[in-house]
Order: sequence, then C-alpha cells, then structure tokens
Amino acid sequence: QVQLFESGGDSVPAGGSLRPSCAASGNMLGGVCMAWFRRYPGQEREGVARMDRDGRPTYVDSVKGRFILSKDNNQRTLYLQMNDLKPEDTAMYFCGADYGECTFRAGWYNYWGQGTQVTVSS
Repeated sequence: QVQLFESGGDSVPAGGSLRPSCAASGNMLGGVCMAWFRRYPGQEREGVARMDRDGRPTYVDSVKGRFILSKDNNQRTLYLQMNDLKPEDTAMYFCGADYGECTFRAGWYNYWGQGTQVTVSS
C-alpha cells in the first residue's frame, strides 16, 4: 500500500511557475513508479510526467522543456517544477504510484492522491 498527498497547486498568470509536490508514504520497498497526471473538466486523466524506480524521468511532448521532475533525498517526495505555464495547463493535477514499470496509462496505477488544482490565467 502506498499513500499519496499532493500540494502546491495555485493560481498564477501565464508565464509563471509552480512547484507542486507529491508526498508518498507506506511500503515503497523495491521502488515505485511515480507519475503526474492532469484532468481537464469532463475528461479522463492524461499523463504529464513520470519517474521510474531508477530515477529516470519521462515527459509528454506538451510539457517538455517546461516541466521538470525531481525527488528529495529520501525518495518519497516527487516535485513537478512547472515553468512558463500556459492557460492550457489549467487542470487538476494528480499523483499516481505503483510497483513495477512506469506508464502513462492511468488505469495501470492503483494508488492516487486527492489532486491539486493548477489554474493559469491569460
């Protein structure tokens, strides 16, 4: 079992930055894949960025060069540095985690946080 808690969402103007975090607790022996997803109103969650058990990040094309993943030293908090934010980044952001391989398929993840809202005004 893994418990996740996101924080750090906020409202910012276009071009601004945010750094939401995902704090994980529970059984993480052997390592887990942790990923950020976002959900637009009325739509399914879509992948944004993920970090595998070896610390390798992967980003979707729409955020490459703007978003950066990092972890703290205890490997239990995942940060999403969001730079040059655009109005189309406005969404609820969720952190997902699970054991094994990483993927951008939301249905693969069994553990989720409650989400944090990011709003970017034009």
